[in-house]
Amino acid sequence: MLHIRLKERRKELKYNQEDMARMLGITRQGYGHYETGRNEPDFEMLLHISKILACSTDYLLGKTNFITQTVQNREYEEIAEISHVVKEAGIDSSAFFSAKMWKHLSKEDIDEIHHHFDWVIEKAKKRSEGK
Repeated sequence: MLHIRLKERRKELKYNQEDMARMLGITRQGYGHYETGRNEPDFEMLLHISKILACSTDYLLGKTNFITQTVQNREYEEIAEISHVVKEAGIDSSAFFSAKMWKHLSKEDIDEIHHHFDWVIEKAKKRSEGK
């Protein structure tokens, strides 16, 4: 059941095996073995996977059909959504940090980017303080 749910949930979140491997700090082949059932992750790795896939370990193991069960897992859903937005924007790829892509930016452009990131960080701080 684990290997089936890993693959299904990964695809629901539009991650590929390379994305998962990178986020887990393992090889693509290592992650691929989890999805084929050849290997099973240890408990620590299973927890890490469940956070990335924004679901409970019980769901991955087939103990429940509910993807999330606790308020704590809602945080994982938020993280998964942010990760998805970042991935679609190309921010998680090394091409995003390519000098070619950025070399024509003006000082004003860079200041605007800096201002935007400051806004995002401030908003996140305010939200976390409010919880």
